[in-house]
Amino acid sequence: MSNVVNIIIKGYLSLLFLFLVIKILGKKQVSQLNVFDYVIGISLGNIAAEMTINSDISIINGLLAMVIYGSCSLFVSFITNKSIIARRLISGVPIVLIEDGKISKEQLKKVKLDINDLLQDAREDGIFDISKVDYAIMEVSGKVTFLLKSEEEPLKVVDMKIKKSNTGLTANLIMDGNIMYNNLKAFGKDVKWLMQIVKKYGYDSVDNIFLMVCNKNNKITIYDKDIKITKKVLE
Repeated sequence: MSNVVNIIIKGYLSLLFLFLVIKILGKKQVSQLNVFDYVIGISLGNIAAEMTINSDISIINGLLAMVIYGSCSLFVSFITNKSIIARRLISGVPIVLIEDGKISKEQLKKVKLDINDLLQDAREDGIFDISKVDYAIMEVSGKVTFLLKSEEEPLKVVDMKIKKSNTGLTANLIMDGNIMYNNLKAFGKDVKWLMQIVKKYGYDSVDNIFLMVCNKNNKITIYDKDIKITKKVLE
């Protein structure tokens, strides 16, 4: 019984301390982590888990190990901010994969990325035709960013020299058949108004609505739960 209590105490302590260390290191999305940050993150998680279940590791030793790894991350962040050479050695440099619309097989091989991976990254960025891309660069985080050819870039409001009102943030009023009451209240609307809109769009209830959003201009967009995808993605 004492062993179970010990595991519970160590588990909560390790999670709390891990949370504090991550807060100190700063917020980053997983996609923004460089290789060193990724290794440090995995190591901290492993230390926390090992400290919890391994009775041979004391709480002090486990927390000390987390401090050491965390301080290493802070030190590396400091020197990479001060030295461009250190930044290049530790974080790496961006690598051009497509230049002037030409795909470099050599560069893809260098970063261990095949053509299917590149096409997937393009689709995830909203580009379904790779011939529209002028440049593609793999950032140090591993994310591929794309620059469209000038003739393929979407026309902006500023290009047309017209004024456009800001639509502001959209509110998710219904999600997966559930009314988001806090969002509805924050948007200055009530359930009565919501149900009127729902019925206007041909729904008897909110059960079949996957997502309903509304902007500050009261533009409503509804996504149905029962939409089926019929087209297959081509390799």
